[in-house]
Amino acid sequence: MSLKLVIDYLVYVAVRLTICVVQAIPLDRCAAAAQFLAWLISDVLEVRGKLLDSNLQHAFPEMTPAERKKLARRTWRHLLLMVCEIAHAPRKIHDTNWRHYVDLKNADDQIRHLLSDRPVVILLGHFGNFEMMGYCAGILGFPTYTVARPLDNKFLHDFVQRFRGATGQFILPKQGSAPFIEHVLQSGGTLGLLCDQNAGPKGCWVEFMGRPASCHKAISLFSMGSGAPLVLSYFRRTGKPMQFEMGIEAIYDPATADPQLGVKELAMWYNQQLEAMIRRHPEQYWWIHNRWRDDRPAKRKKKPVAAPVAETADVRRAA
Repeated sequence: MSLKLVIDYLVYVAVRLTICVVQAIPLDRCAAAAQFLAWLISDVLEVRGKLLDSNLQHAFPEMTPAERKKLARRTWRHLLLMVCEIAHAPRKIHDTNWRHYVDLKNADDQIRHLLSDRPVVILLGHFGNFEMMGYCAGILGFPTYTVARPLDNKFLHDFVQRFRGATGQFILPKQGSAPFIEHVLQSGGTLGLLCDQNAGPKGCWVEFMGRPASCHKAISLFSMGSGAPLVLSYFRRTGKPMQFEMGIEAIYDPATADPQLGVKELAMWYNQQLEAMIRRHPEQYWWIHNRWRDDRPAKRKKKPVAAPVAETADVRRAA
C-alpha cells in the first residue's frame, strides 16, 4: 500500500469522524460554532486571507477594509454552515417533509422545465448551498446529471458520490463524458453545471464581478447544439440553517431568442445574471476560490467586451 493511499485513508477517516460529530450536534449549536470558527479562520488564522480580500476589493471597490473583513467573516460562516447542512440533510430532509426546509420560488417555471420533453441545462454558481440543489431535486422526483471533477482522494470521492447520488443525482466526470452528455441532451434529460469554474487560458473570457474571467465554451455549445434552455438557478439560505429558497434567476431559451446568441454572448449573459444574484447576497458566494486566475500569455491578454446582452437577445427574466 502506497504512502499516498495511507494518507488519503487517514484524511477520509478524519473527515468521517468530523461529520459524525457534526451530526450529533443540534443545528443551532452548529451555527454558534460556525460563528466562532469563522472569526478564528478569518481574523486569527487568516486562511486564504489575501486571496479573499483581493477578490472582495475588486468586486466591491466601494467597501472599506473593515467592511471587507466583516464580509470575509460572514463568507466563512456560510461555508462552515454549508458543511453542517450537508451532514444533517440525509437525516432531516425527506420526501414527506421537504416543505419544512425548502421554499420553491417560481415553482411553475421550475416544474414546467423539469417535466418538459426538451433537454434542459441547469446552471448554478458557487452560490448558496449549491450541493443541496441536486439532492433536493432528487427528493422532488427530478433526477439530474451533474458534471463534476473527481476528487483526488478516492475515499472522499466515493463518500461524496454516495451523498450526491442518494436521491437520484447522477455524477458525470469532467473528462470523457461528452458522449453521455450528448445522449442526455438528445433524450430530453436535465444536465446540471457549475457555470463559474475557471476554464483556463483557452476558455471564453468575459467580464465577471469587474474582472476578466475564463468560462467553459461547452456550456454555451450544449444549448446551441441541442436547443436546450439555459436555466440559471439557485439554492440559497434564507435565514436560519437548513432553511432554503430554491428558484430560477433567469432563463435563456434558444427557441424564442432572436437572434440566437453566440458562445461569447451566452457566456456574458449568464455571468451578468449570476453577478446580479451574488451582489444581493454576497456572503453566500465562494470568494475563497481563485475564479479570476489568468494564465494567458501577456501578449494575448485582451480586455473582454461587455455588450448589452439584454438588448441583443430575447432573454426572459424569471418572475
